[in-house]
Amino acid sequence: MIQPKAKPGSSKKPAAAPFGASKTSKVQKNPLYEAKPKNFGIGQDIRPKSDLTRFVKWPAYVRLQRQKVVLHQRLKVPPALAQFSHSLDKNTATQLFKLLNKYRPETKQEKKARLTATAQATATDKSAKDKDSKKPYFVKYGLNHSVALIEAKKANLVVIADDVDPIELVVYLPALCRKMGVPYVIVKNKARLGTVVHKKTAAVLTLQDVKKEDEKELATLVSAAKANFTDKYEEQRRHWGGGIRGNKSSQKMRLREKAAGRNITAAAASQL
Repeated sequence: MIQPKAKPGSSKKPAAAPFGASKTSKVQKNPLYEAKPKNFGIGQDIRPKSDLTRFVKWPAYVRLQRQKVVLHQRLKVPPALAQFSHSLDKNTATQLFKLLNKYRPETKQEKKARLTATAQATATDKSAKDKDSKKPYFVKYGLNHSVALIEAKKANLVVIADDVDPIELVVYLPALCRKMGVPYVIVKNKARLGTVVHKKTAAVLTLQDVKKEDEKELATLVSAAKANFTDKYEEQRRHWGGGIRGNKSSQKMRLREKAAGRNITAAAASQL
């Protein structure tokens, strides 16, 4: 409300503003802090950095592998393939790889050095050959070699990778192991198996014999393998995998069910 101005020459003061009316006062600005609004027009100030991941045009191989993962989730996957989505838990897998790393195969240089040392010992003392004739214990790898060991029931533990491509290379191994009474485990990442045997990747590894001090550790892993895989084989044979809807599709299903008078959770909607 604007107060009436006093007439010039009169000594009377104008009436005060009614109670509750706020007086407009000029805000004092600090001269040290000057407001400088930015202009983000073309050729003006640089825009602040923001996450542009959504707008990146990824290479074809990245797009393909991501689409493949989504397809595996959406499509119904038969039990023989779905069993590879149930891998060994992290703690047991850590114990397993600790044991496997103790029995890494020799490199070419190590093998050459061992054979040279044996040959030199044999040249000096003929009885030395009989002492060192026993080959050291190693992890066996290679699909054909591992299958032969399983069929001969010489394998104590079989380790299968979950991401072998094409999966048909190892899809029969769990059934074969169960038939032959050989314990097996499915672990994540074929590249992790590959590092054990000095290769880029490995589809399957086989532990045949271990040293006396590691027998207890192997027995623990074998019992874990039987509990998590061998004993659950029949149960997993009945369960199909995949069939998981995306966010938009599951939200549509929830709204449809809500309209029909049935309230369901998001997790249930994604499985419909």
